[in-house]
Amino acid sequence: MEEGRSADNEFESVDFVREKVKSDIAADRFHGRVQTRFPPEPNGFLHIGHAKSIYLNFGIAEEFGGTCLLRFDDTNPETEDTSYVRAIQEDLEWLGVTPAGEARYASDYFEQIYDWAEDLINKGLAFVDDQSAETISEQRGGFGQPGIESPFRDRSVQENLALFRGMRDGQFADGEKVLRAKIDMQADNMWLRDPVLYRIRRIPHHRTEDRWIIYPTYDWAHGQSDAIEGVTHSICTLEFADHRPLYEWCLSHLDLPGDTPEQTEFARLNITHTVLSKRVLRTLVEEGHVDGWDDAQMPTVRGLRRRGYPASALRDFVDRVGVAKTNSTVEVELLESFVRTELNEIAPRRMAVTKPVKVVITNWPEGQIEWFDVANHPNNPDLGTRSVPFSGELWIEDDDFKLDPPPKYFRLTPGREVRLRNAYLITAVDAEVDGDGAIVQVNCTYDPDTRGGNAPDGRKVKSTMHWVSAEHAVDATVNLYDRLFTDSHPGSEGTDPLESLNPRAKEICHAKVEPVLADIGVGEVIQFERLGYFAADLDDPSVFHRTVGLRDEWANLQKRKKK
Repeated sequence: MEEGRSADNEFESVDFVREKVKSDIAADRFHGRVQTRFPPEPNGFLHIGHAKSIYLNFGIAEEFGGTCLLRFDDTNPETEDTSYVRAIQEDLEWLGVTPAGEARYASDYFEQIYDWAEDLINKGLAFVDDQSAETISEQRGGFGQPGIESPFRDRSVQENLALFRGMRDGQFADGEKVLRAKIDMQADNMWLRDPVLYRIRRIPHHRTEDRWIIYPTYDWAHGQSDAIEGVTHSICTLEFADHRPLYEWCLSHLDLPGDTPEQTEFARLNITHTVLSKRVLRTLVEEGHVDGWDDAQMPTVRGLRRRGYPASALRDFVDRVGVAKTNSTVEVELLESFVRTELNEIAPRRMAVTKPVKVVITNWPEGQIEWFDVANHPNNPDLGTRSVPFSGELWIEDDDFKLDPPPKYFRLTPGREVRLRNAYLITAVDAEVDGDGAIVQVNCTYDPDTRGGNAPDGRKVKSTMHWVSAEHAVDATVNLYDRLFTDSHPGSEGTDPLESLNPRAKEICHAKVEPVLADIGVGEVIQFERLGYFAADLDDPSVFHRTVGLRDEWANLQKRKKK
């Protein structure tokens, strides 16, 4: 049964936002309509925090028989680009949501928004200010500190109209004048202290090009765009709660074409060892700490996709986190547990050696090759089998052999017998080392009566290891990832989050993988046995990104909390 629906298909509220929508429908508010929107600014890539908002807005529209629009709030040409527009649209498709109709843009409404600004001027509710941005900011005061009214606040309607039209017509330099709302410079809410509505910026816009040189601020354009589109429920994250009085003030003084939308705020998504500030993410990209917005280390939708996170796991995760009224932080291990649980059911198994050491089976018949029919998934026979070659020279992981093993080390060491998965039992004889003492070759013998990995006499071994035939191995690059930030709450103490960047967040391995992986498809996720889940890169399938490890760290965290 779909979560949130009962047997009679009536929606059962599971959070306060849905409860409010349900109440509005019962009261016939907005004539029973439900219309939401997802309003990204096209100045960067979507991240997992946006995914929470996406699934909330599109989910509410679907659950209550409404619609959800995609609108780009493109009011800042300095940071916006069509490449971000395309990326956002592609990410929405990958996340599995479909906006109602064509994408909208705040820039579609620039003319109407401008006309409404003139309406405010005519009502004596807006004025042109000649002061600099720095002076305006200083005059706003602060909490417990009075604001200072602009000396240009009492200009006449006629003068303000003439100046505002002059701003639009290019009579003034960038930053020379702004249009401000005339509200209350002594308001407790700082956003009501005569906020800026328009500023002059001679920067070509990605859609309107150079047709406009004045641009509305986000706070002025956002509510008006909602109203034009017929949005009923404007759902925002908590940082916009202080903006709501301004949102409502702007709408209350305009002749709107329909219902007045209402803003509701919910807690944004915060995850440990992760930063979801678009400013910080941009810095990571621009300073070369990562290889772009779609780097597999990034918490962007593109990055998570490249790393092999299924979209359905992201949806399950944000459903589990829920919708709250107060901000909190979720352990990244919870997110990984949803990814691991899904991949465990669907990911085919393969063998790969990330840090290879050569094994030579000294009693292996020269030139002999054997093939083993191996299941692609131990619990899903529908995924079929594959043929895996075995020869007298193999690759194993370098930590699967020790000349001088530590206590409780059960893998390969001189004189010890281990199982090679699906193949034979082998016993280490000795090893060859280089001048630095590094193991370069392990010499072993095998028991030909143990084909398949079991001894006829019933003897047991304590370790089973993965391997790859050296003659048939395919070269691959494997990227192993640790936390991008060492601090569980980067920047939480007012520090620069980049100070806790993990210098060992990424390890590049030159691996040997079984031959079937030469034909893997881009983006396909598989399990490297004993190592974790890995995704073939979206551009180069010879590169693999570790999605998550095999160990359920979330479950371990919960056990420790109970102690």
